[in-house]
Amino acid sequence: MRILICDDDKNFCLKLQDYILQYFSQQSIKRPEISIYNDGESLLNDSGHKDIIFLDVEMPPGLDGITVANELRNTNNKLIVFIITSYTEYLDDAMKFNVFRYLSKPLDKHRLFRNLKDALFVYNSSVSRIAIETKTEVISVYTSDIIYIEAKDRKVYIYTPSQIYLSIHNMNYWEQVLMPFHCFFRSHRSYIVGMDYVSRFDRELISLCNGQYTAYLTRRKYTEFKTSYLLFLESVR
Repeated sequence: MRILICDDDKNFCLKLQDYILQYFSQQSIKRPEISIYNDGESLLNDSGHKDIIFLDVEMPPGLDGITVANELRNTNNKLIVFIITSYTEYLDDAMKFNVFRYLSKPLDKHRLFRNLKDALFVYNSSVSRIAIETKTEVISVYTSDIIYIEAKDRKVYIYTPSQIYLSIHNMNYWEQVLMPFHCFFRSHRSYIVGMDYVSRFDRELISLCNGQYTAYLTRRKYTEFKTSYLLFLESVR
């Protein structure tokens, strides 16, 4: 994992780096590679891969954090972005950009730790890959790319943004494989849905990808699904 910090306050960068390393040490997780930059231009010139980034909104006289984040997201839409600033007037712009979290200065270590836990959950879900076995081949896909799985006419179809796969495995197999990621829910005997693609739902149907797909929701599972979905949103907002 590679984490980048970009803030014109060098002392703040070092403190944040120390907090991050403390968290990984406390959780007995392998230490990440951390790179520090003090202006947006230098960060954009970094050619290495980027997993999590902490960006200050104001870095005069150069590029602001929102602009930098937009540039980075154009090449990596899985990038987890934290915006950090002491200027609350930038909150609307940050939320419009859909950053992972907005953190204020001075930094609260315990709040940072809670947010890091959530970020690592999202990161692990997005980089985890599983094998889909069809009658002719085995394909490796990111779990985060699975929109939903459907059992129909004794066949099991896996829907992703780019392709639909016909799996040789049954729904019980896929439930066992995907449930540990906590971002999937078996809403019906014939459907497993990816929480990240849910647009809306009622007591009978789940809308996915803004209505492009629908999945059945068993009535007796409505409350469980609603609770799971709200907890999922809380973990990624």
